[in-house]
Amino acid sequence: MGPVSVLAHLERLETQMNESRRKLKEQDEELDLKTRIKKMTLLRDKLRAEVKQRRSKVRATLTGVEPHQTLEQEALERKRKLLKAILQAYRFTGLSGKLTSRGVCICISTAFEGNLLESYFVDIVIQKPLRIHHHSVPAWIPLEALSAKYLQTNIRLFLFRLHELLNAYSRRKYQADQLQNDFSAFLAGPLQRNSLCNLLVFTYKVGPESPSLFCARLMYKDLTASLPTAVTITQVGNVLSPTGEQQRAAHESLFQTQPLHRVFATFTREATCEHDLLEVSRDTLK
Repeated sequence: MGPVSVLAHLERLETQMNESRRKLKEQDEELDLKTRIKKMTLLRDKLRAEVKQRRSKVRATLTGVEPHQTLEQEALERKRKLLKAILQAYRFTGLSGKLTSRGVCICISTAFEGNLLESYFVDIVIQKPLRIHHHSVPAWIPLEALSAKYLQTNIRLFLFRLHELLNAYSRRKYQADQLQNDFSAFLAGPLQRNSLCNLLVFTYKVGPESPSLFCARLMYKDLTASLPTAVTITQVGNVLSPTGEQQRAAHESLFQTQPLHRVFATFTREATCEHDLLEVSRDTLK
């Protein structure tokens, strides 16, 4: 390596060292700046807290209310505004309400397939702690458990969960009512159901004139579901033939994937088709 090459190499090394020193200096300056920003942020938050506390004391002096009571009132007012914002955000999803002198009265509307079903109200008193003054929620809906779990910590989630439970209950009840009112010709005996309508037991036939009887047991283990989570279909009396087993399995699938009244609407169409085919066959034989 000649003298020129050595000098050039030394110059490159010197340049690299200068660049490294510059980057280290910049990193130190950046770290120092971040530290200063953090200290100033902490100081700002501290000053804000002091200002807020002094304002509360001044307000308390003017109104004759203790400072801690003023802070509680401010917290309750924030919850009041939050409830108002929630109702505005969810007004198209079945939640509505109005502010009252005590707090807010919330109306929870339920619907299914475009049909408006029952509406329920919950009157919440905004005080510390929040409490439910009146309500029209059915006794079998776990309102007390929901309130204990969510009302004080997450009002939005409390309303969402309650709406979920009420909507699912109304939908299950609607389906059971439709079966009793519109498809009673398919039932062989009464429809048995509990208060939550999450257990339905009934005996049915696939057509008004069909001799085959099936017993259905529909279980809704998920109380927020409007379709059953477990379905058991058994044929009454006769031993199942291969065709009967196929029919039973098909029924189980229908009950698990379609609303109850829609299943029986399917049975109605099938029975009508069979009747029409039978009439055509008779006419042909004549």
